[in-house]
Amino acid sequence: MPDLGTNLKKLVSISSGAFCDEAPQIPEGLLSQSGVLGEQLIELLKNKNGFYAFECALHLLPAGCKDSCTNIEDWNNDNSWRKEYGDRRQGHLFFAEDVFGVQFALCNLGVRKFDPETGEFEDFATGLEEWATKILEDYNYETGYQLAHDWQLQNGPLPTGQRLLPKIPFVLGGAYEVENLYAADALKGMMFRADIWRQIRDLPDRSRIELKVIS
Repeated sequence: MPDLGTNLKKLVSISSGAFCDEAPQIPEGLLSQSGVLGEQLIELLKNKNGFYAFECALHLLPAGCKDSCTNIEDWNNDNSWRKEYGDRRQGHLFFAEDVFGVQFALCNLGVRKFDPETGEFEDFATGLEEWATKILEDYNYETGYQLAHDWQLQNGPLPTGQRLLPKIPFVLGGAYEVENLYAADALKGMMFRADIWRQIRDLPDRSRIELKVIS
């Protein structure tokens, strides 16, 4: 296994305590979706098996920890939120997220970002060391740190397992402001925005939209 690079070590050092002390274990079928980066992820999790950083704005999922918060295996279950996006999620292992639930995923192309509102991927880094480098260089933008900080000053600590969702979706012009944010269960948040994506994905730009929210 390769050693952690300088910036991965720094990210680990400034993060919370590990979510669990067990050795990380990812099923081979799931790990194979991470391409050549699977070994890098395992090595990162060996150093700290899941954590929060930047006042909970960045969330790294643990692996093989059944008694902890949501783990990589559950989060990547094809019967969970992933199925809502159909073939788009194939060949990706989702391992981390920012405060708004934008996902970081490993695949044979490297590290990619996935926006649950648009259903679109964005190439982000060639490996986890570059991923950590870009996070550290601009953690406010890449994790949503400042808004997470400001929201928690007004509302208290963000509960474990929750992310900040926009009352008016960002993709529909919602503002990146504390007043437009509320705390919600991470999984429910992904399901909710998958529903929005399905409703708007085929609409032309500037279309008038009336969202249907089904509880």
